[in-house]
Amino acid sequence: MMKKKGILFLAGLIGISGTAFSQAQNPECMTNLSVFGEHAKVKNYDAAYEPWKMVFDNCPELHPATYVYGERILKDKIGKSEGAEQEELVNTLMSMYDKELEYFPKRYSKANVLAKKALLMYDQKTAEGSEIFAVLDDAFQNDRANFSNPKALYLYFSLMVDEYDAGNKDLQQVFDTYDAVNERIDEEMADLSKVLDEYVAKEEAGETLDAKSKQSFSNAKINTESYGKISSSIDAKLGDLADCENLIPLLEKNFEAKKNDAQWLRRSAGRMDGKDCSDDPMFIKLVEALHQVEPSSRSAYYLGVLNDKKGNSAEALKYYNESVSLETDTYKKANTLFKIGVKYKNAGQKTTAYKYFKQVLDVQPSNGKAYLQIAALYAGSANECGATPFEKRAVYWKAAQMARKAGQVDPSVKSHAAQTAASYEGRAPGKQDIFSSGMAGKTIQFNCWIGGSITVPNI
Repeated sequence: MMKKKGILFLAGLIGISGTAFSQAQNPECMTNLSVFGEHAKVKNYDAAYEPWKMVFDNCPELHPATYVYGERILKDKIGKSEGAEQEELVNTLMSMYDKELEYFPKRYSKANVLAKKALLMYDQKTAEGSEIFAVLDDAFQNDRANFSNPKALYLYFSLMVDEYDAGNKDLQQVFDTYDAVNERIDEEMADLSKVLDEYVAKEEAGETLDAKSKQSFSNAKINTESYGKISSSIDAKLGDLADCENLIPLLEKNFEAKKNDAQWLRRSAGRMDGKDCSDDPMFIKLVEALHQVEPSSRSAYYLGVLNDKKGNSAEALKYYNESVSLETDTYKKANTLFKIGVKYKNAGQKTTAYKYFKQVLDVQPSNGKAYLQIAALYAGSANECGATPFEKRAVYWKAAQMARKAGQVDPSVKSHAAQTAASYEGRAPGKQDIFSSGMAGKTIQFNCWIGGSITVPNI
């Protein structure tokens, strides 16, 4: 009974038909497959190990469950062991990663396997950083489309910086890797944002989600949060290397050789804009060359930046809007609208900035960064709204609402959103203020640019 139950469970979990099991030549493998599957299902990995090992050693091609559960079983035992025993288990796991690609190439990709091997080498300290970097570089260069492990993406870039510090790589290689890794993250985030946008739309419409949709959205939230964290870590690792004083001389040195390379121009202009180096004449050269080689939404945006720097606000707005109209990808369009909004916010033009952030949310409802920017605009307008000190401080409740909304729709900013909301709530009227004002439960209308209202909490 246990054998039949286990096999049915594994077939359902992995999505393989019963015909896969008929391929087994060793009947003991079938029995042990069932046994380790039942034990692993309830996380009894110690009991699962021996039957799993029998299947792995004798019938590695039998079923994907050998690899799905094998990783969990081995990692559990590695964590509980030390010395020679631990080393042997690590070697077994490395071998298992190779075999999963050998026997189930449709299920496992080269990049996925190499990423897992590199992370194991790093975590267990079984190789030098340069060796681990070589494994990850092989994965990224030769199977980039499948290189999506967030932790591995961060480790890849981190080790590239370490290689630069050791004198083994030059600064241009660091920048190229930084750009490539961020582009890969953006590709994943673009796909995840579509799932989250769908979720936000269904949630706001009051639709009930089935189990499959709930799992899909849960996975998207987890992955979005992971990518958000590593993006910040990658920027921190790059640190001062991308400061204008390092960046500009390198771009000047390579410009003549690269001035017809659209990708290099695009990335270089993006770095200068991102690091606020756009006052330098080098930025003008990059933008003009890019617009000539590849007129696009991106080049139109940079022309808007240039006109902003010159004080030509009307011309800048024209190019910004052209940039938005030229962009067909919703994720990229939202990103462009967001950047424009930030520029107007930094220039003190709150209402214009707000309009752009609202457009971001029209295009991408799951963009938490836009909600956080709106929250900051609200908070920055406290003194402009309300007739009394109490009403002015009440604006912070509205700002906190926007910050909380950011965390609800976008897991990549969840932690920051929670901290921001708490900060705004700390500036809003406290219980004593509410009591002494007699405003508990009442509605405050905002007759400034913010508009809308807020209901004072009851105490």
